[in-house]
Amino acid sequence: MSTPRIAFIGAGNMATSLIAGLRAEGIDSSHITASARSEETRERIGSTYGIATFADNAEAVKGADVIVLSVKPQVMKGVCEALRPALQPGQLIVSVAAGITCASLQAWLGECPVVRCMPNTPSLLRQGASGLYATAQVTNEQKAVTEQLLGAVGLALWLDTEAQLHAVTAVSGSGPAYFFLMIEAMTQAGVDLGLPRDTAEALAEQTALGAAQMASTSDVDAAELRRRVTSPAGTTEAAIKAFQANGFEALVAKALGAAAHRSKELAEQLAN
Repeated sequence: MSTPRIAFIGAGNMATSLIAGLRAEGIDSSHITASARSEETRERIGSTYGIATFADNAEAVKGADVIVLSVKPQVMKGVCEALRPALQPGQLIVSVAAGITCASLQAWLGECPVVRCMPNTPSLLRQGASGLYATAQVTNEQKAVTEQLLGAVGLALWLDTEAQLHAVTAVSGSGPAYFFLMIEAMTQAGVDLGLPRDTAEALAEQTALGAAQMASTSDVDAAELRRRVTSPAGTTEAAIKAFQANGFEALVAKALGAAAHRSKELAEQLAN
């Protein structure tokens, strides 16, 4: 399946970022379709990316190898049940909706191959991080197609169990907000120390970007990088000791645990 035909059900921000990534990767517009309720959205997506768009989901999925479900979790059941008669055997379902389990999707759509994905908002900049889980019906070829799809907008990693998606939600799904909070706090601290706000903000943002690039390209882990920039009795050590004295690592663990727990709660609510 070197050039898969991909249909997007829903054309919001995540679907748009995936379409943009696929087009940037060289996937011809004739292999991509999308559906959306809004005529304005259909016209915008169609004119921007040169793809065919439809108001009818069943029309959008005709001839598709991969169907990407990118609608709000609250409406997923109705969308799936209405789409079920239009599905063909072997079509791969890729869901980017948070909290909707593979079991629920297969109950609504039939025993089709399903991949659940948990992408994050930096996918809009092709700097995303996604966790992927496939049901037993998904072939190796379909896994490769899914990697192509999510890899077009960033890092895509396979998981061993569906339950691990809760941890992915806690680490990378919600993760960008943690770093935004850190940038906010560093900016305010810089202001309190006498910097103009725009200067403090620019320094905090660029420092976060540079640190992330160093961590992602280095041949050593983050702990070693931290040690290398923490000189004994220096300024960095003073800051690190202050973080740790106030339970920084424990607070991070507690925060991510809370996110994972809430992910499980939401999944249970949506299943019911």
